[in-house]
Amino acid sequence: MSAYAEALNRDRWRIYKCEERLRVVNLGGTAIGTGFAAQRQYIFRVVDTLRDLTGIGFARAENLVEATQNTDVFVEVSGILKANAATLLKTSSDLRLLASGPEAGLGEIRLPQRQAGSSIMPGKVNPVMAECLDMICFQVIGHDTAVMLAGQAGQLEINVMEPLITHNIIHTQELLINFLPVFTARCIVDIQANEAKCRHYLDRNPILATFLSRKIGYMQAADVVDESLRSGKGIPQIAVEKGYLTKQEADELFHPESMVRPTYERKEG
Repeated sequence: MSAYAEALNRDRWRIYKCEERLRVVNLGGTAIGTGFAAQRQYIFRVVDTLRDLTGIGFARAENLVEATQNTDVFVEVSGILKANAATLLKTSSDLRLLASGPEAGLGEIRLPQRQAGSSIMPGKVNPVMAECLDMICFQVIGHDTAVMLAGQAGQLEINVMEPLITHNIIHTQELLINFLPVFTARCIVDIQANEAKCRHYLDRNPILATFLSRKIGYMQAADVVDESLRSGKGIPQIAVEKGYLTKQEADELFHPESMVRPTYERKEG
């Protein structure tokens, strides 16, 4: 799960950095950014007041003409929120795949059961929390597409599409802010590993030959894998039955923790 956490943490940092771009305002630019008919002292006082009221470090744009006609900052922020949605989609897709089954799917994990899945098939349960997250992320991606199109639709010195841009970005934030805590509480915290099925898959996975060959040699490891594929027995069990490893050696070699970290050869002498 650390890979999912790291990806989401990276998204969190990207979103946090958005403030640096959003706090630049074009107040005082008047119609097209020239500042015509706006008093200089008034402009700076308004920005100072806005900063005091919100606690956000708003700053006046250096080039008011540019800040008035371009909305690329909003397009960038929307894109970052879309990137977060893509990360969440990848996560929910993996969870649904790992929980698929119980007979024809992977079934490596169990998602919490939140509602009956069918009125005609008793016992059928759908991964509704993950499916809901998918729909929200699809909506976020749709909002971003609208923001992108609106961002390039401005003509010359002004972009009249900013209401659409603002609406979509705010709605995107509302969707994510409102649902992610629910998804955490109603799905993530109650996920359970199906240890028996995970062990079954692991023991019969030919990838174990990679670890076994370092211990008993390539040809012997290939022999064990071939026997496992024919008989359906686990690779550790066959390695012990054939006398290649003792039970203790097999338990140590194929312990899950030993297979998820780098292996270092210890030199003698």
